[in-house]
Amino acid sequence: MQSFERCLDTGLDWKKWTKNDMIFGIILPVVAVFVIVLISKLPSLFGGGFGIVTGLTMEILELVIIVGVPLALGLLWNQWAGGASGFLMGTFYALYWANSFHGIHGSGTVLLAYILSPMLIGYMAGALNKRSDNFKRLLISGIVASTIGGIVLFAIFQMSSANVVTGITGFALTVLARTLAAVLTAVVVKIFFWYGMGTQKHPNIS
Repeated sequence: MQSFERCLDTGLDWKKWTKNDMIFGIILPVVAVFVIVLISKLPSLFGGGFGIVTGLTMEILELVIIVGVPLALGLLWNQWAGGASGFLMGTFYALYWANSFHGIHGSGTVLLAYILSPMLIGYMAGALNKRSDNFKRLLISGIVASTIGGIVLFAIFQMSSANVVTGITGFALTVLARTLAAVLTAVVVKIFFWYGMGTQKHPNIS
């Protein structure tokens, strides 16, 4: 009963607002939204067309949706959260490209790769990290999961006649981009742990 009362005492009153509440609760989220919108408008600002800016923004979109999200959830919680979110994000991304691939022979294999790779990344990251908040373990788990996920993605691509990602350059861009995304995601996840946003259960690394 006393512990329950202490929990009630530590609750924030509706009048208790700080400068950090305004910055992190309102200002930064709004700024982040407009930064995302600005990135999406970069191609038109630079004259349109499929140039380096368009390619860069599409690559960032891909890495966030089918690498960053499932990887972060896998590292923060467990392999089931990572795998499930990878399946959902991969499905959304595959649906996004489905219309562009409509009627192209072998497109189903490419779209399937977009689903299986993030599912594998999220599940593997959670299975390796086991809810640990140790940065080195987060980093290693993320890099291993994302790198293997990138290799699997590239390998499945090669089974499709609709594939355009080929050669050493295609392999390097597919895999190394995911490795870099894993490093950045591990940093973000560690920050989440600092603010108590991870699971409260102690890691089981036996």
